[in-house]
Amino acid sequence: MDFLPGPIQEYTEQHTDAESPLLNELTRETHKKILMSRMISGHLQGRVLAMLSHMIRPQRVLEIGTFTGYSALCLAEGLAPGGKIITIDKNEELESMARRYFAKSDYEQAIDFYVADAMELIPTIGGPFDLVFIDADKINYYNYFKLVLEKVRPGGFIVADNVLWSGKVIETGKKTDSDTQALRDFNRLVHADDRVEKVLFPIRDGLMVIRKI
Repeated sequence: MDFLPGPIQEYTEQHTDAESPLLNELTRETHKKILMSRMISGHLQGRVLAMLSHMIRPQRVLEIGTFTGYSALCLAEGLAPGGKIITIDKNEELESMARRYFAKSDYEQAIDFYVADAMELIPTIGGPFDLVFIDADKINYYNYFKLVLEKVRPGGFIVADNVLWSGKVIETGKKTDSDTQALRDFNRLVHADDRVEKVLFPIRDGLMVIRKI
């Protein structure tokens, strides 16, 4: 899922701040115990998310897709004083692990974790949000975008992960699976949406950073 040549990727990570001991512990446990461990944001992307959060200084963050909690902990680093993260994941099997790491961190009181279907829960959550991170089922990416856009304050941000999908979004001549097509549609529809500004970063598996006008 990395698009940079190996030596450049290594150099980039060497000149990026290290992840904290807690995040390193979470990374190691995720890779040891979780089947789809590559879904974790990881060192470089985690530092990017933390930096974006520090730049925005959000009071309220919505995360769609908690996984084992790594990205939520990164986003929490830049919260404004008294800020909150609402993070949602429907995988009950990962709940105890994520909660355990939230409890070990300095951000437990700032993170509200819901095990729920995000499509059902988001309409019940009031805005505004300063930052939304989308990293859940790809089929619903554009549905999530439509649900959260009205809840993001003007000037606020939406960040979507995996938008390059291991390069599959540009593959031609092959049968397209539903996730790949959903991400192609998401990228195309967001690109054409004049309510937002957007830039696609080829970081890890692709990060689309979207600013609501």
